[in-house]
Amino acid sequence: MNDVWTTVNNMIWNLTHRLGIVDVLDIIIMAAILYELLILVRRTRSSALLKGLMLLLVIVAVSSLLGLTSLNWFLTSILNNGAMVLLILFQPEIRKALERMGRSSLLNKGHRGSSGDEERERIITEIIQTLQDLSHRRVGALICFEQMTGLQDVIDTGTEVDGTISAPLLENIFEPNTPLHDGAVVIREERVQAAACILPLTEASGVSRELGTRHRAGIGLSEGTDAVVLIVSEETGTISMARGGQLFRPLQEEDLRLILEEIYSQKPSRLGAFLQSLRKDRGAATA
Repeated sequence: MNDVWTTVNNMIWNLTHRLGIVDVLDIIIMAAILYELLILVRRTRSSALLKGLMLLLVIVAVSSLLGLTSLNWFLTSILNNGAMVLLILFQPEIRKALERMGRSSLLNKGHRGSSGDEERERIITEIIQTLQDLSHRRVGALICFEQMTGLQDVIDTGTEVDGTISAPLLENIFEPNTPLHDGAVVIREERVQAAACILPLTEASGVSRELGTRHRAGIGLSEGTDAVVLIVSEETGTISMARGGQLFRPLQEEDLRLILEEIYSQKPSRLGAFLQSLRKDRGAATA
């Protein structure tokens, strides 16, 4: 037992007397990386895997302090040889982190086209009219707005449209019993790029049971990309928005206008403040 306390005292002395600026910076960077990893995997299947890994690291540390040589050697061997396995298991989270870095404002500028104010206002009005008409008729809809992260892989799963944004076109796409009604529409800048697209379903465990496949698909796309997804519920007619793995609802006309104005004017700071107000005033179904 004395050996254990001696080891602990030595570790404390090293931390307090040999810790330099570079060491502090190293610790801060590692803490930030671990924090981002925890944020990415929370409420996903990988969260249980991460908890098991953390428990394994604790057991390794305890076995080292207690002098359990055989156990420590066995667990350390697993960790050393399992690095590649961990990379494969955490591949979705690593991909999300790299995509988040790639969406940095320093690397991406001027995403939207240079259409005039009148055209942007027309587009916003047409989309709002579409959502309200479908909501009143309780026709389900799923509209995805491509942002910094490209959605070509999603577009490839559907039927290419490449049409001008208009209420008649969008409503006709989602009309029940038509060839393109089942699936999502992807809008790229000022064009309806594709319809009947297949979206990945969310793997989050905290999604409400009352949400159907359409909402889960919208949340799933927003988890892995920065896309904004507007959803109309077929059962209730409620209009929702999925963004950043969260679901915001219900949305009224003024909410939709502000969201669409921010999408087409590319002012994320105001949109961020608006989303915070939605969380506070109405709550958000988190994924």
